[in-house]
Amino acid sequence: MLNKYFRVIVGAMVLLSVVLTTYVNENWLWFTVFIGVNLIQSAFTKWCLLETILIKLGVKKGEASCSI
Repeated sequence: MLNKYFRVIVGAMVLLSVVLTTYVNENWLWFTVFIGVNLIQSAFTKWCLLETILIKLGVKKGEASCSI
């Protein structure tokens, strides 16, 4: 279940940053960069802030959500 929430939230954040970049200001592109850097970082460290937040909110942990 955690994996599903993770993918939905990250996908929504990427889409939101693209919309904000297009219609508000091009500096919102840095938000997309931030998301990408965090995904790469989590692949090496096996730690993801979003996963930690979701677990504290009560989402049940199934499989690893930030690593491949």
